[in-house]
Amino acid sequence: MLDGAWGTQLAAAGLPAGACPEVWNLANAKAVEAVARGYVEAGSDAILTNTFGANRFLLAPHGLAGQVEEICRKAAEISRRAAGDGVKVFGSIGPTGKIVMMGEVDRAELEQAFGEAARGLEAGGADAIVLETFNELAELGMALAAAKQETSLPVVASMTFSHGPDKNRTMMGNSPEELVELAEADGADAVGANCGLGPERYVEIARMLRAAGPEMPVWIKPNAGMPRVGSDGRTSYPMGPDQFASYAPKLLEVGANFIGGCCGTTPKHIAALRKAVGNR
Repeated sequence: MLDGAWGTQLAAAGLPAGACPEVWNLANAKAVEAVARGYVEAGSDAILTNTFGANRFLLAPHGLAGQVEEICRKAAEISRRAAGDGVKVFGSIGPTGKIVMMGEVDRAELEQAFGEAARGLEAGGADAIVLETFNELAELGMALAAAKQETSLPVVASMTFSHGPDKNRTMMGNSPEELVELAEADGADAVGANCGLGPERYVEIARMLRAAGPEMPVWIKPNAGMPRVGSDGRTSYPMGPDQFASYAPKLLEVGANFIGGCCGTTPKHIAALRKAVGNR
């Protein structure tokens, strides 16, 4: 049992719209720890870290490009405190915002950027790393290579599948089968899908991942339905905890090993998932 959304909870705790969440690892550690602790109390067996955008490219506009390792170490320490002895910590690494196929940044610099984050997460006590919300297979491959080279931790490789006629491709056109092929070739320890779609769509994605890699653990973290933007410009997600959790048995049936939530999910969603699956 994984955790739910971090951005949703940090915003509820007062993080201003458009602010850098990772800054709070240094400036408001108590609020970050409260988010982590909320998921532990809801029944998560593993929680993430507040480091999704902690790379030199995304932190540069905030004057923090040189503090990646420190921020990641602090974040892992925060989640480690909340986790205690019985819950695992998966260090979150997201994409850089650069498009590899456009040649915006060379491979060496991207791998260095991912390596900084991975080293910080391991130093802070993370048990594993999750590369999440990737849309370009080439960038994911660089992140995986860096995480494996710079740490001794298990690595989950997760992409966002929400495009194409059947909503089973990434924004850049990659398929679940291509993800599994890369993961098996380059030493990932699990594959997955997160963000982009609600759980009803990710049942099929989980099935595809399992079929492509029968021996590879499958990680699934869907959104609480499709986002809606209100007249006030705020984004909301329509799926409540019970409806969200109703898909848990189907996800398990098609082969998911790790389940949790992404955008719009809260500790209430995770508690409902926990109830739906029990201690399986």
